[in-house]
This record gives sequence, C-alpha cells and structure tokens, in this order.
Amino acid sequence: MKKNNGLAEGPDGLVYTARLPLSSTTLNYLADLIRGHLKKIGSRWRALPAGKIAAIVLAVLRCDQRPGDLADGNGVHRSTVSR
Repeated sequence: MKKNNGLAEGPDGLVYTARLPLSSTTLNYLADLIRGHLKKIGSRWRALPAGKIAAIVLAVLRCDQRPGDLADGNGVHRSTVSR
C-alpha cells in the first residue's frame, strides 16, 4: 500500500469526512489504549482528545484518508495527524 500524503484538490477546495462502519466498543477500546500510552509516556496534553485521535487513526487505516484532509476537518496541523 502506498502512502497518500498529498492534499486533495477539488474545484471548491472541499474537505470530505470519512464515515466508518465500526462499533463504539472498537472506538472506545482504541481510545483507552491511546490514553494508557499517553499516561505511560507522561504526555501532559494533546491537540485532540483520545477518542478523536482513535477515530483519525481508524480513518487512515481503513479508508486511506489523506492526512492533510483529516487535519483540516479536525482543525489541527497536518503533522499532528501524521504523527
């Protein structure tokens, strides 16, 4: 699978969101793992809460969403999504 890091260009510069068919149990499980990791490494804050980070991770893995598009849709910088 190749990385899709370029920005999407459209006639109006629209940003499309991903719709993921997954259960809230899956999203909560991943969010709990992320919260545990952030606590373990001593991270004091993040631009997004763990639940939103989990949704972005799943969108990238399942839908091959572009990091720039996800960043714009969530109000964060592209490098935040890439990390």
